[in-house]
Formats: sequence, structure tokens, C-alpha cells
Amino acid sequence: MNYQLHAVVQGRVQGVSFRHYTVMQAQDLGLAGWVRNRPDGSVETTAEGEKEQLDIFLDWLHIGSPAAQVTQVTVHWYPATGTFSSFETRYGYG
Repeated sequence: MNYQLHAVVQGRVQGVSFRHYTVMQAQDLGLAGWVRNRPDGSVETTAEGEKEQLDIFLDWLHIGSPAAQVTQVTVHWYPATGTFSSFETRYGYG
């Protein structure tokens, strides 16, 4: 059974290649979804896949890219929608 994870990652997560590493991590885990910067300095991501892979992804989000300093991750779980076919970076805030 697949699930959807939606997370907002706070801390020093913009300007440190966080989105790039997030895409690589998600792709390595076979997840689909997206990641984007938010105007408040946080990073938002939605990922769908198997629960075990999403748990690994969530653990990674608490650490982030090598230069990141994650202070908080807010997570919500939902049923998967099957909307996404790949994992990508989204640009813009809407």
C-alpha cells in the first residue's frame, strides 16, 4: 500500500542545495512527488510511495543536505493519490 507524506522543513534549508539532494534521495528511494522553497525560508515536499521508503525519506529530511541545519520537520500523512509519475523540483510559491 502506498502513502503520501507532506513535510515542511525549517532551519537553514535554502541556499544549501537542499532541494537538489531531496530530489536525489527521493529518486534513489523510488518515490514520486515534488520539493520547493517557500517564501518563509522553509522547504516543502510531497512524496508518495511505500511506507518503508517514505520512513527512510523522512529520516533523511531531518538531516538534509550536507550544508543544511534542520531545526524542525512538520509532517502529515495521507493516502497516496497516484498523481505523480516522477520526483521533481517545483519553482515558485504556489
